[in-house]
Amino acid sequence: MLKGNKIYLRSFTKEDAPFLLKLELENQAFFEKYSMARMEDFYTLDGQKERINYKREKQIEDQEYFYGIFLQENDELIGVINLFQVMRGSLQSAFIGYFLDKAHNGKGYTTEAVQLITENAFQELKLHRIEAGVMPHNIGSIRVLEKSGYHKEGIARSNVKINENWEDHQVLAIINPND
Repeated sequence: MLKGNKIYLRSFTKEDAPFLLKLELENQAFFEKYSMARMEDFYTLDGQKERINYKREKQIEDQEYFYGIFLQENDELIGVINLFQVMRGSLQSAFIGYFLDKAHNGKGYTTEAVQLITENAFQELKLHRIEAGVMPHNIGSIRVLEKSGYHKEGIARSNVKINENWEDHQVLAIINPND
């Protein structure tokens, strides 16, 4: 568990599947504005159980780290954050991604979660670089990353297909200050 001031991050267990499903269903339209459309089975309890199991396997293989963002005050699941495409060897890098319940946006929770996972990635996972891609109009997400020490590097043109459209992404990255 990674503990912050107002939130904590932890890996999901199978018992979290109903809460993860609730988060995804309640925020489906909001989340899909910024990510690819999901298959129908994603929005089922079995789909979320499979997702949790798959992500657990990827963590064991040191390829991905997938956490829930929980409020400390009541243990409510309010979002997800992950490091994915973990590359070892001469790269020692990963990408970061996150989604927060729209009802909890603007309260500093995502910034705290990004700072927690970044610190853990550098100190415990010994990564050198973490990269993020954000649609340029998603100003809130860009601000989260900048407040967490990420710097703009450029625009990746037609980088990710979202809702049948190839979208540009602002590339931001952070380098481990201890390297």
